[in-house]
Parts: sequence; structure tokens; C-alpha cells
Amino acid sequence: MERLLHIDRRIIFAIITVAVIVSLILRFELPIPASIPVQGVYNKVESLPEGSHVLISFDYDPSSKEELQPMAIAFLHHCFQRNLKVIGMTHYPGSPGLAERAIVSVAEQYRKVNGEDYVFLGFKPGSASLIINMGENLYSAFPKDYYGNDTSTLPILQEVDSLRDIELLFDLAAGTTIELWIVYGKEKYKFELGAGCTAVMGPDMYPFLQSKQLVGLLGGLKGAAEYEALVGKEANAVSGMRPQSVVHVIIILFVIFGNVIYFASGKARHA
Repeated sequence: MERLLHIDRRIIFAIITVAVIVSLILRFELPIPASIPVQGVYNKVESLPEGSHVLISFDYDPSSKEELQPMAIAFLHHCFQRNLKVIGMTHYPGSPGLAERAIVSVAEQYRKVNGEDYVFLGFKPGSASLIINMGENLYSAFPKDYYGNDTSTLPILQEVDSLRDIELLFDLAAGTTIELWIVYGKEKYKFELGAGCTAVMGPDMYPFLQSKQLVGLLGGLKGAAEYEALVGKEANAVSGMRPQSVVHVIIILFVIFGNVIYFASGKARHA
């Protein structure tokens, strides 16, 4: 008993390492039912008529891409499957490469045309002031798109003068941008807002779900995996759930094992 209580932590690390490797090699399936917040985003996209304009704000950088990039790709698949018009932008200077790669790679699979079916406006500083500017006049906020094209000449934006003309805005956030969109955008310009965020941010977003300020929420890798399953495009998030789930189970078993050994050894009675 005493030896088990003082097991070398390197043994635990080794067990977890082996479990991760095995779960990556053995491609077994896990059930991924959609949670209510994820289903909310999906249902909103499903309710939009063809040709509706969806603005995606890619507000993350490479440090958060493992959680948020799969969300972006799955959401883009859903938009293009529904023949929606996609407008991309970002508040993060480190995001344009990730965002542009995601939009173009998915758009090519559906033979969507830049400037007609989608547009990427790129990065613009300003945060709150930029949102207010977009709410008043999108062309003054973004005179040029990411490629230097005049936005006023792009067919996709002919029916979009401001945020008031957006049917849905979806923010992929690694920071405080969801709150910015709510305070300076949604409450003033009355568009529908959905969001995706890192897992650690998820609990802070639930009050906005309860107040109906968000139509839905994708939280962390789990939220991304649920959305991939909903749209039938299972990829990195779904495969990433295997090692994550296996490791969580092992950690829980170690916690139970440690408590059983602790009480069985009689230490709890002498504490």
C-alpha cells in the first residue's frame, strides 16, 4: 500500500503517453452528440435562406488555432453547403493567414468564387471603433479587401451597406471580442450573433446564451467536433477527441485509484 501511494510520477506520464499514441493509431469511433449550444448555431444556419450574408470574424491567432481553426472550417462547410454568402474579417493581426487559408480551401471544394460567393476583408485595427464603423458603413470601414480589391465593386457586397444587412455574425474568439460584438454591434445594429471560443472561455459565455444575446456557442475542441459531426465533415476535431477522451478517463481512474489506496492504507484515519 505504501509503495502504491508513492508511485513515481514518471510512470503515470508514461501510461498517459502510451494511451495517447494508441488512441491516435487505433481509429475507434466515439459517440459525439450535439449539445444544445452547438445545436443552436447549427439550427440558425439551417434557418437562413440561400443567398443570406454571414459575417465570420476570425478573432484568434496560431496559439489558439488547434481549437478554433476546426470550428472555422466546419462552419464554412455548413455555409457553403447552404449556398450562403460568406464575409470574413479579423481583429487579430496574427489571424489573416489562418483565416484566408480556411476560407479559400473550403470554398474551392464547393467551386465558390471570390468576390461573388465569398470575400475576405482581412485585418483592421480598432476593435470597438471598427465595429461601430462597420455598423454605419462597411465600405468606409473596409475600402479594400484582403487582396486589394475595391469593396464597393464586389458583387457579394452590393446588398450589404452595414452590419444591419448581415443575417448572422459568427465570432471565433480567443479573447474578449465576443463581448465587443455584443456591446458595440448586436445591441445597436440588431443582427443575430453566434460564437465559438476556446474551452477555458466557455463558462464565461453561458450568461450570454441565457440572455439570448448568443444564438449558440461552440466551446473548445468538443464544440468543434460536435459541429463537424452535425455537418458531416468529421476531421481534426473529431479525431482529436479520441486521445482527449482517453486521457480524461485515465486521469479519472487514477484519481479513484489514489483515493481507494489512501483510505485502504489507513492514512485517512490517522490524518
